[in-house]
Order: sequence, then C-alpha cells, then structure tokens
Amino acid sequence: MILLGIDTSCDDTSASVVKDRTQILSNIVSSQTDIHAKFGGIVPELASRRHIEMIVPIVNEAMQQAAVSFSDLAAVAVCHGPGLIGSLLVGCSFAKAVCFSQDVPLVGVNHLEGHILSLFLEEKRPEFPFLSLIVSGGHTSLYIAEGYGKYTELGRTRDDAAGEAFDKVSKLLGLEYPGGPVIDRLAREGNPQAIRFPRAYLPESFDFSFSGLKTAVLNHRMKHGMNPAHIPDIAASFQSAVVDVLVRKSEWAIKKKGIKRLTLSGGVSANSLLRMKMREMGKDRGVEVYIPSKELCTDNAAMIAAAGYHHAIEKDFAHLDLNPRAYLPL
Repeated sequence: MILLGIDTSCDDTSASVVKDRTQILSNIVSSQTDIHAKFGGIVPELASRRHIEMIVPIVNEAMQQAAVSFSDLAAVAVCHGPGLIGSLLVGCSFAKAVCFSQDVPLVGVNHLEGHILSLFLEEKRPEFPFLSLIVSGGHTSLYIAEGYGKYTELGRTRDDAAGEAFDKVSKLLGLEYPGGPVIDRLAREGNPQAIRFPRAYLPESFDFSFSGLKTAVLNHRMKHGMNPAHIPDIAASFQSAVVDVLVRKSEWAIKKKGIKRLTLSGGVSANSLLRMKMREMGKDRGVEVYIPSKELCTDNAAMIAAAGYHHAIEKDFAHLDLNPRAYLPL
C-alpha cells in the first residue's frame, strides 16, 4: 500500500511517499526559517502564502523521487489539525483536489498522531502499550498509546510549549530563530548549574508549565544585564531546567502507570541533552526509550503518511468536505 502524505500544519511544506507504513520512498521538506527569522517567530500570513507557492513543486518532487504516479496511490493522507489554520487550508485544499481529480481516497490525520507514530518509520519500533511524550514548538503532551488510534492524554502544557519557551528565551537573549538549535549549541559551552532556574514539576498532575521559567530568565536578564560572556551559562541553565521537568514527568508516568516503554517525538526531541537524559533515565529504570532520528523529529509528511496507513487499512476515509481545525484534540 502506497500513500502520499502532505503536511502544511505550520511553517514547513512537506510531502512524502510511504509504502506499507514503514518504507519511506521520499520525504521532502521545504523550510521557511529564513522567511520568519527576521521576525523572531512564525508569521502565520507569510507561512500560508509560502505554502501556496511551494505545495505543487514539493509534491511533484516527492512523487518523482519515489518514482510513483498518482495512479499508484492507495490514498492521500493530509494533516488537518491542529496547527495554523491558514497553513492547514493549503494542504487540505490541495489534498482534496488530488483525491477528486484522481479518484483516490482521502485520509485526515491528526498532527499529534503523526508524531506518536513517527517511531514506526524507524527500524526499532515500540510495541503497544507505550507512553508517548510529544515535545514541540506548539505542543508538550504526554499520552498512553494502547493501539493504533487508541490514545489517552495524561497531561499537557498549561501555558507555553517547551519549544515555544526555547524560541522566546532565545529572543530574550538576542539570539537567532529558531531558538532550540541555538540554545542547544550554546549550552555546550555553559555551566548548567550556574543559575538555579525554577522547575514547575506540578506534582499533583502530569501537566507541564514553562511560562514561569521564561519569566525567570527575563528577570535574570533585567537584574544582571546582558553580558555576552554569561549567555552560554544562561542557555545551559535554562535548557537544564526544561529537560529536568520533561524527564521527571516521564519518570513519574512510568512509575505510576507501570509501562516500561517510552517514545519521545516532536521538534524538541532533537535536543541533545534531552535525548541523553531520557536514555539515561530509561537505563536506570529498566525502560525501553525510543527516539526518532532527527530528520523525523521535526514536522514532516512521512509521519502523516505512516499514521494515515492505519486509517486506510480500516477504510476510515474522510469526505471531500474535510475542513482543517486549528485546535484538534487527539
């Protein structure tokens, strides 16, 4: 079964052809980082306009690289939420047009399900049930995955997502956008114990909160100024605080739910300290930790196609009146 996946949920235009859920024939991603960098964050209107420009050439490139035609497709899987509504509209409209013109079934995929199932594109795949921590620019959520399409949310961020906090702190420190890779790089030169930033563990729940941490960085900057020599220490201390919370919460969920498998996905899962600390925690706890390759951490259409596969084999197809939704619970 060959599926075309399309993802325009945020600022990356992506198309991918995946065979039988696990074999990536192509996975093309067009980044808009250069467009949004000057603003220090994503401008939704600019993102949707760029998707309009790129959707046709990106899909064509994915199909050509996979050496398939539209007649070879069993279905087209498209991310229809959550995300930026203008961006989602572009991908959904294009996918529906392809399905109508080629008489191919349409599959609507939740972006979060795509992240959870991105691990199934790797050689080492988890068995159900497993805990899934999604950490990205728009989401920080913890789920139990009991089977395909069977997900229970344990907790989510009450304010900023972890990736959003990275971007905002990077801007506070006068650094580049996106903030995650920049802070990760600078943190290697700093002392993570130089500043004791707060950790919002929220022990009564599995929810997350990073807004207070971001404010603590701002207060530190206002009190001590912006000495460039101190920025690596601030970056390392901030990053350490975020990672400590993510690892500790995952550890609590493992202990309380008795599940010895954990997956990590989303853009922030590319962070080197988080990957290391999660693996260390898994080793200490006797837990299997699954982390995708960095290419599959960030938004991509391969994970949308992989998630769409399970809907397709169940003939869970969408109608051509499918509408995108900015907020779409899993």
